Formats: sequence, structure tokens, C-alpha cells
Amino acid sequence: MSITKTVVVHSIKQEAKDVISLDLRPCNEDSLPSFNAGAHIDLHLSNGMIRSYSLANSPKEHNRYLIGVLRDPSSRGGSLHVHDTVREGDTLEIGLPRNNFPLVEDAPHTVFVVGGIGVTPLLSMMHRLRQLERSFEVMYFCRSRESAAFLDKIRQFQVKTHLHFDDEAKGPPDLKRLLGECAGGPSNHYYACGPAPMLDAFVEVCRDLGYANAHIERFAAVKSDAPDLAEQQTYKVDLLRSGQTLTVDAGRKLIDVLVEAKVDIGFSCKEGVCGACEVEVLEGTPDHRDSIYSPDEHAANRTMMVCVSGCKSPRLVLNL
Repeated sequence: MSITKTVVVHSIKQEAKDVISLDLRPCNEDSLPSFNAGAHIDLHLSNGMIRSYSLANSPKEHNRYLIGVLRDPSSRGGSLHVHDTVREGDTLEIGLPRNNFPLVEDAPHTVFVVGGIGVTPLLSMMHRLRQLERSFEVMYFCRSRESAAFLDKIRQFQVKTHLHFDDEAKGPPDLKRLLGECAGGPSNHYYACGPAPMLDAFVEVCRDLGYANAHIERFAAVKSDAPDLAEQQTYKVDLLRSGQTLTVDAGRKLIDVLVEAKVDIGFSCKEGVCGACEVEVLEGTPDHRDSIYSPDEHAANRTMMVCVSGCKSPRLVLNL
């Protein structure tokens, strides 16, 4: 079972239109588990949902976690539940910090490309680089100025900042021009977080410009056009530590079979974006369906996200 901690909602602040921040504090201890810039935690909500949110505050703060939550009517209901039911003084169960989006702390210069609520993990990175006295700049893109959260905190860093609001500019930003004008070019490290269309454009532009040091984090899964092999074949899964052998029939999900067998496996998003269900692969070839790993990491087949991924081979051996 995954380890959780109980925290109290110390304060809730309106950060922008449809965006609130929750300042979470320890209940019975003086501090919370440490985290690295780019990390996130799971919120265990009273309606049974588990949702992941990036930590936006400085990693040097050990007495609180700060998260931002966008009220998104098109989401699966987690953000609506937070906005409508969570109040100051409430207690919440949270998972321990995890990080699928680590910061390279010794980069000569860092460029942050922010898309709306994607500011949250990047803000934590800005705090860390300021602590290390490293140089960085910010490109902040949002549909409107009233929807731009945490701008006041970014301004406090007093670094080069490009703001773009679609409604004022009458269209989206020229990302290729903006990134192409960055002093330092390929030697910089570039981080982007935000909506899928912006991230897709960012990846394409960085590839075209020869920027190899490009890093992204997605809040939603990427839809794959490739056929889902789990729908087409039955395979065996051997679990090294428990000694179990499970059969995953065609049309079934690996995570469902593991849960039914009462295997001790953590999971949260069930979309392949949070990293809670990462498992070491000892033998076999996974059919990767996550939105976290790079193509090289997929090809290495050392680990897999069992909440969405299946199997290309007749058998998998997992370190479970």
C-alpha cells in the first residue's frame, strides 16, 4: 500500500480566474517530507478520487506544500471536487512527493515555457534556481491576463519575463521565434508545462532548432494511434517477489488484474502521467502507453507504468 500523510488545509487563495492555491501544513509534526523541484503529490479526496498536483513552493520550505488547482469542467471531476468541497481547516490525506520532472541544477541558463496552470512545477524550479543563484528566464503564455496564476510570484524574481495573452495578442505566441531568439541557444535547458497543443509545439520547435536539452511534463495522457496490443492477446505475468503468476486475458488491463490479485502496487491517475505505478521490468517487452518516458526510455524497457501499459511478448517478469 502507498504511504500517506495527513495534512491540514492552512489557507486557500484565489490565484486567478478559476485557479486556487492550497497551502498544506503538517498536522502533528513540525515538517513535511522533503521534495525536489518539479515534484508532485497525490491528494486523496473524500469522494474516493486520487489526483496528482505539482508542488509550487520552494523545496527549501519543509513546513508546507503549496499546490495550484484549476477548476476544469472537462476534467474527470477531481478539480471540481477540490474547488467545491475543500475548505480551510479541512484535513486531507496526501501521498509522498514523487518527481518525474527533475531540474538540471547546473545548467548555464534555463528557459521556462509556462502554459497556464503548468506554471506550478516550473515555479518550484524557479525558487530552486534563485536559491542556487543560477540564471533563468520565463515565457508565460495564457489565454487571458485574468487567468494567469502566480504572476505576482514570478515578478518577484525580477528576471527576464515574456508575457503573452491570447485574447490581447489576438492569437497564440510565435514559439519558434521566441525560442530561436534565446541567448545561449542549444546550451540552455528548456522546460515546458501546460496544455497538450503547446507542449506538442514546444517539442517540435526544440527539435527543429536543435535544442536537445528540452524537458516537458504533461498533465494529461497523449492519445496513441497505435493499436492497443492488450486488446488483442493474452499474456502471462510472473511476479518475482510474491511468486505469483497471473494471466492477463485479451481486452483486460494489467493494473486491473494486479489489483484483483491483491498485489501491493500503488497507482493514482490510471492515465500514465503521474508515475505512481512504475514497476521494474526483469523480462519481456512492455507495450508502453504512458506519457512520461522518453522514446529512449521506452526502448530500454527497464521499467513500465502498469496502469496503462500492456505487453508485446507472451510473458512479462516484474519486480513485484
